[in-house]
Amino acid sequence: MSGILDLLNGPMGKTLINGAANQLGMDSNKANSAIQSALPLILGAMKNNASTPEGAQGLLGALNNDKHSGGILDKLGSIMGGNQIDDDVLQDGAGILGHVFGGKEQNVAAAVSKSNGIDMGQAMNILKVAAPFIMGFLGKETRAQGVQDQNGIGNLLGGMLGGKSEQSQSMINRLLDADGDGSVIDDVAGMIMGAAGGQKSGGILGTLMGFLGKK
Repeated sequence: MSGILDLLNGPMGKTLINGAANQLGMDSNKANSAIQSALPLILGAMKNNASTPEGAQGLLGALNNDKHSGGILDKLGSIMGGNQIDDDVLQDGAGILGHVFGGKEQNVAAAVSKSNGIDMGQAMNILKVAAPFIMGFLGKETRAQGVQDQNGIGNLLGGMLGGKSEQSQSMINRLLDADGDGSVIDDVAGMIMGAAGGQKSGGILGTLMGFLGKK
């Protein structure tokens, strides 16, 4: 997602990308592009889930947990600055992915892998790293904006996705319905690469990247 460029231009963004590259044994450019791919897929799946009252309440309940209050954003340097990502972060990320993608996170990882030329393990770990930071930012925003209902969380997620909302949700729907269909995963990988070359997105995702860039 092109709005990620805002993150990359700041010190906190460099910490995230370089830390992921170092800790996951990846080239920094590939780590960058993989995170760009992961963000809209996770957000699109969250928006899909929040389209029902039950899904919205479940997401809001998770965001109201102290774990997702936004404190993780303040600890980015210590989390990403070492040689190995904290197990707590990866375990939290795995739990988030399982809930958000309904057990189909392997399909999502396969698309991220194919679109960025990285292996499945690296792609899955990128998703696990990205998910807690997205939840942290969402948790911070829900508190700041007083979001308490389905409309509020839907609007927040839609704002984060900006003009990419429908495209991201289309990609997610195809991946979650793929049932291991390799051709669908190839198609979505192509869509991800096309989206990465699009115009810079605004909305709250741009705000997130700007926030990270200023740290």
